[in-house]
Amino acid sequence: MGQTPLRVATYDVDFSRKGPGILLRDILRETSDDVNASLGVIAHVNPDILLLTGIDYDLSNVSVRAFADALASAGANYPHVFAALPNSGMASGLDLNGDGRLGSARDAQGYGRYAGANGMAVLSRYPIEDAEFRDFSDLLWKDFPQADLPQIDGAPFPSQAAQDRQRLSTTGHWDLPITTPDGVLHLFAYSATPPVFDGPEDMNGKRSADETRFWGAYLDGALAQLAPSGLFVILGNSNLDPADGDGIKGVMQTLLDHPRVFDPQPSSLGGKAASDPSHLGDPALDTADWPGDGSSPGNLRVDYVLPSSDITVVGSGVFWPQEGTPEAALLAEGEGITRHRLVWVDITLP
Repeated sequence: MGQTPLRVATYDVDFSRKGPGILLRDILRETSDDVNASLGVIAHVNPDILLLTGIDYDLSNVSVRAFADALASAGANYPHVFAALPNSGMASGLDLNGDGRLGSARDAQGYGRYAGANGMAVLSRYPIEDAEFRDFSDLLWKDFPQADLPQIDGAPFPSQAAQDRQRLSTTGHWDLPITTPDGVLHLFAYSATPPVFDGPEDMNGKRSADETRFWGAYLDGALAQLAPSGLFVILGNSNLDPADGDGIKGVMQTLLDHPRVFDPQPSSLGGKAASDPSHLGDPALDTADWPGDGSSPGNLRVDYVLPSSDITVVGSGVFWPQEGTPEAALLAEGEGITRHRLVWVDITLP
């Protein structure tokens, strides 16, 4: 068993901008509240492997590398970075949301105003084996074996032509191997659509659920000739809480209960202190903070780091410090600062 724990984390930084190139400008200027806050949080938690969701993609990974350089200056060094073109912002040429118009952000394969918007990236202290990268982002939703496709009055919504081109992944589904000192660890990464902003057809709710169902199907061998072997961590923003909020909650719980998956239940004192009295789930496990004003869902558990059941977990947490502590200053309110909290798990590999 490995002697040094490996810290694996996910963080939805909500860095998507209004146009391409703006994120790079904001990183280089060093004056953006959300960038600076995220730098402080990441440097404080100091994970060895980090999945960022909600970060814009560019062809040469210039923005991600600039952010990694900024982290190095803050004391967290990540010599290895990886990103791939997300479905978010990828033009479809069709009316995918059924509003009768073309070319909107909701007509992209995943919500986005431009190609590369709102993608994912991995930062690692250890080599990323991108030659062995498996990308399932082009899987059509209708071809997913458990697809729960939206309908209105028994007809495909918004149209059969749209469903013939609609991909399952809002952002992407990745199997990315990383060579750690104790062996290869596969990152099963994704960032799903929120199960809201739709109509009675529940298109986003059904899609969000199927994006999480994907991992159970993958582990069970339903998407390839053989189920994936080896050590893995499922991580990212599912946008599904197993007990509260919108969405098909049982789908998230089914993944948490999968025999090949271990749920370390990362928690925080800050989440517990900010509990929503009407919620059923344990508030200490919440990972995102939306004000409970009646028009928003309140605090939810939507970000996950789920090691395979053959990995030993030695620690875990959600970076959500209590108000009044020195760490709480890292989450100070500012323009555009993410509602999400960084989630981390310390593991040793067999």
